[in-house]
Amino acid sequence: MNLRSYHVSKPNLISRRGMIRAAAAATAMFACPVIAKAKPRVVVVGGGAGGATAAKYLRHGNDAIDVTLIEVNRRYVTPFTSNLYLGGLKPFETLSFGYEGVAAHGVGLVFDQVSAIDRDKKEVRTSGGARLGYDRLVLSPGIDFRWDAVPGYSEAASERMPHGYRGGAQFQLLKNQLDALSDGALIVIIAPPNPYRCPPAPYERASMMAHALKSRGVKNARIVILDAKDHFAMQTLFIDGWERHYSGMIEWQDPTIHGGIKAVDPKAMTVTTDFETHKAALVNVIPPQIAGRLGRDAGLADASGFCPVDAGTMASLIDPSIHVVGDSATGGEFPKSGFAANNEGKTAAMIIRADLIGDRRMPVRFTNHCWSDIAPDDAIKNGARYTPQDGKIVMSDPYTSQLDESPQLRAKQAREAAGWYIGMTTDIFG
Repeated sequence: MNLRSYHVSKPNLISRRGMIRAAAAATAMFACPVIAKAKPRVVVVGGGAGGATAAKYLRHGNDAIDVTLIEVNRRYVTPFTSNLYLGGLKPFETLSFGYEGVAAHGVGLVFDQVSAIDRDKKEVRTSGGARLGYDRLVLSPGIDFRWDAVPGYSEAASERMPHGYRGGAQFQLLKNQLDALSDGALIVIIAPPNPYRCPPAPYERASMMAHALKSRGVKNARIVILDAKDHFAMQTLFIDGWERHYSGMIEWQDPTIHGGIKAVDPKAMTVTTDFETHKAALVNVIPPQIAGRLGRDAGLADASGFCPVDAGTMASLIDPSIHVVGDSATGGEFPKSGFAANNEGKTAAMIIRADLIGDRRMPVRFTNHCWSDIAPDDAIKNGARYTPQDGKIVMSDPYTSQLDESPQLRAKQAREAAGWYIGMTTDIFG
């Protein structure tokens, strides 16, 4: 072998070896693909104002989190503003929203009933057999009732004496009963103790019932409110409005007057108090409220019946991998309302994004504004700011409508309420 042939052949040998190595590397690359890091998984249970908001805002900005919303109903009927439907000021269909807008943000939808939450395995199971694992869970199960707190009342009795406080069918049942009343009829509303969903709602409801009756010439009907409380939200403003618009139609009784509810009889349509028995044509029983069943079954509720949370994160104080938002949560002075639930859903989404993908964590601040219609073009409002302090939500800067407000201002506030509803439902479902 001469030197020339050696120097010529060696590069060829190296090239062949390089080709073999390159081919082997390429084969290995395709045989063992690069494993991308899995996205964090967040499951949201409950598609109301808190849950749907959280699901949507968890997906804001990028595709970094896998979000699935589980909801038993394909359409959500808003409890907020439903009293205007009773009063004939809003059609029922304007209260109903689907989840197409939420899905458009990349949220997966599962329409099924949740059968169990396994906190140890971090898994949600549905009645249809689905099993969804999670890194974080957002729970927004709404309210449930202490059915036995009103003697003689039950879930079955609500088909005769509707609560009208949860679900579209109950709103429609209450509306149908109201529309069937004749002149001289008696309506009894049993108002619940605190805390409960939307503090002014029973009194706005009485206002809208009176408006509906008066509008069709039923002027001699009476509405008696038997309250578990000795005062209620915006009480002076409501009573003033009742005297101006519905003189003699609405009577409010606190426990010192009625002495307590002793029994209701759905068949006889009677309500018995310490002092008398009311024979009514319509009885609207709003029982004391507790967290929705899923929150309680998951072991997240305390002795109050609600789910305690850290005010700065909406994380459960019992299981920090679960964030409870909406009416089931309790953590201080924040009221239970659609406005509050929307705030809480956004807060939970921000905290989860910060924890799971490193998004910026902003200071947590809440607001709540509530409008109540006493009559068409006569709306009152209250509200406040809220901040987390030592794990609790603390109120500041409260405001309330005044007795001497002009008709023009009251009409403006009614328009504000209508505009707020459009903006809020767009934010939740759009």
